Amino acid sequence: QVQVVESGGGPVQAGDSLRLSCSATGGVSDDTMSHDTTYAMAWFRQAPGKEREFVAASAWRDKIYYGDSMKGRFTISRDNGKNTIYLQMNSLKPEDTAVYYCAVEIYYYEGYIPEDEYDFWGQGTQVTVSS
Repeated sequence: QVQVVESGGGPVQAGDSLRLSCSATGGVSDDTMSHDTTYAMAWFRQAPGKEREFVAASAWRDKIYYGDSMKGRFTISRDNGKNTIYLQMNSLKPEDTAVYYCAVEIYYYEGYIPEDEYDFWGQGTQVTVSS
């Protein structure tokens, strides 16, 4: 099992910045995977009354992906060689208010990873942006 824990959420004002963190610990061990492997990890968010939305991903082969509305304001990064990622969010807007979830894909997947392919999810961290 992989444990996924997010942190860093909270209430902020519009225009502020916030940095979320996510760590994945534990793992699986089989013929194709060791628990020292660096996994693909991503951020999603879900606002009240809306579907979960892709935010950003640190995928396999060091590929980085962003949701369309996050480009230019959000930056995903990773501790080198570790299963810890960050989401730097700048110029926050009230519409960024949501629960932000971290997701982990433990098996290799080429390119952009669809939401339903992720194997493990964190409990989420609330981000509230007031105007």
